[in-house]
Amino acid sequence: MDKPDTALRRLTAVCAALSALPLLPQLPPLLSVLVLLLCLAGYLLPKPHRLVLLLVLPVSLAMVLLAYHGRFGRDTAAGMLALMMALKCLETTGLRDLRALLGFALFLPFAALLNDQGPLTLMLALLGMLTWLFALQITSTGSLDWPRGRWRQLASGIGRQVLMALPLAAALFWLFPRIATPLWGLPGLSDTGAGLGDSMRPGQWLDTLADDRIAFRVNFDGPAPPPEQRYWRGPVLWDFDGLEWRRTRQDSAPAPALDGNAQAAGGISYSVSLEPTEKRYLPVLDWPAAAPDGYSLSADNGAWSDKPIQRLTQYRARALPSSPDGKRLDAASRQRALAFPRGFNPRTQALARQWRAEADDERAYIERVLAWIRRDFAYTLDTPEPGINGVDEFLFGYRRGFCQHFSSSFALMMRAAGIPSRVVTGYAGGYRNPYGGYWLLYRRDAHAWNEVWLEGEGWVRVDPTAAVAPENVLDTLTTAAGEQPTGGRDALSPLLDVGDFLRTRWNDWMVGFNAARQMQLFRAMGLAEVQRWQMLLVLMTLAALLSYALFLLARRVPEPSDPLEKAWRRLLARLQRIGLGKRRHETAPDYAARLTGRAAWSPALTDAARRYTALRYGQTPVDARDVRALADNLRALARRIRRAR
Repeated sequence: MDKPDTALRRLTAVCAALSALPLLPQLPPLLSVLVLLLCLAGYLLPKPHRLVLLLVLPVSLAMVLLAYHGRFGRDTAAGMLALMMALKCLETTGLRDLRALLGFALFLPFAALLNDQGPLTLMLALLGMLTWLFALQITSTGSLDWPRGRWRQLASGIGRQVLMALPLAAALFWLFPRIATPLWGLPGLSDTGAGLGDSMRPGQWLDTLADDRIAFRVNFDGPAPPPEQRYWRGPVLWDFDGLEWRRTRQDSAPAPALDGNAQAAGGISYSVSLEPTEKRYLPVLDWPAAAPDGYSLSADNGAWSDKPIQRLTQYRARALPSSPDGKRLDAASRQRALAFPRGFNPRTQALARQWRAEADDERAYIERVLAWIRRDFAYTLDTPEPGINGVDEFLFGYRRGFCQHFSSSFALMMRAAGIPSRVVTGYAGGYRNPYGGYWLLYRRDAHAWNEVWLEGEGWVRVDPTAAVAPENVLDTLTTAAGEQPTGGRDALSPLLDVGDFLRTRWNDWMVGFNAARQMQLFRAMGLAEVQRWQMLLVLMTLAALLSYALFLLARRVPEPSDPLEKAWRRLLARLQRIGLGKRRHETAPDYAARLTGRAAWSPALTDAARRYTALRYGQTPVDARDVRALADNLRALARRIRRAR
């Protein structure tokens, strides 16, 4: 057995590591390794000198700031908390330190669940909670009391505590009145600039295009549209300063609803499960018929929330087969869709004016630009940093890039020719999960394309990146990483697909249980007209009754695991049922003597009580065979008493 201080330090380190476990996958790898190393040092090494602790603390804090690039947010605070818990392991010397750590350890799973409510995070959080209950049990007497041979009894006690909490937790989860929006918002993450945003410049998305995390999942009510229609609309960028495309805050303002005829037209209905983005846009399939319930639709047909998306968000929407904007572009929008800085990219402007003068109409001009891209341009992720005349450098210089380069250059070619245009960012494509039948869009599926205004047609989507000839696709993310394309998904894909299918069901049943679905549950129970305060009162009453019933159940003396003690108590219970119960102050022989002469089995009871007292309280060594024999006799006596009635 370890010395008390050593055992306490090791228990503290184990509790800290398991409490941090659900949070570690969300931390930067450098910080996760640091937390585990500090816990391991607390487990293996004695308490370091105070000067060592004073040195480790600032170094660790500096590593946190380095891991998050000096930015502060919810994830930075969570990483700082995990680090502080790990550092606490190094200075633990007594039971007070262990209890202090146990008190703060519950905040780590809570911080992890703020960012992810998946089943894996929940299971790891439950593992940390069980360790917390175990440590609480073995230190409840005021000292560290290892269970030794009492493991089964200890596990039974912890299991009863968990089982007592489950019914109340389930009642609170399903029945506690929910509000559509939280009373308070979460602080943002430290890095919210990655991915789609309010601006775009060529070459900016390299990190996003290498991000394998899931952006959202889609279920179509009917057959999925073909790939050329699976464009998921995000922020629309109007303003160009020669290098960067931007949008303004006013572009997200709600626009007037569509007229009834447009809304009644046919289209594609679908539902989306959007992962947290810390952004306000909601990806919708082109062209949205109306805003999803609870959200708004902007004038450029983007769907927006009034708050950042900080949790799993589910919504339904419908897409129209063509743009609902009508056939008229107002003067302010036309002017904005034609604006560009005249002092930049002179070669692009000159070429656009020349080709437009030579073209019969706008369609012919667009086709000529796309044909040029198809003939002379290549797709690659290996591109130089653009200069002050970035479009000229791309079109007349290296002529290779990815969607940001093509969409930016194409938009300028259109505007310089007098054709209103804008850049649309969003997602394209997707992967169908064969087990769930839904579509997965990853962050790497981020894409940028264009819309041009054609008289009599309205806004028309044009994807210049798709015009690149297949033989001119020089590299993708796979080949850029030094790997050879396999021509298909790897061998682990079926396992990953099953895992994501289970995660989707978890999202639908648990994470996505919101206020609207709770009201559906209440209506199914016939409680559609019940007020929230009435539901809360009923819930609290049921919770009180349930807690009292569980309390009475917990007060029952558990059945012993010793076969002799179990047989003796069952015999006493049999006698209790016929009105001959044992009094609390009576010993076994006294009890048997009181029942002498009551029935034919009385002598057998007297002999059994004498033998039970000798085996249970005698000073001579106990033979296991005698214990088994007496247990058999007690069970036989109980059956005899039952038959005698």
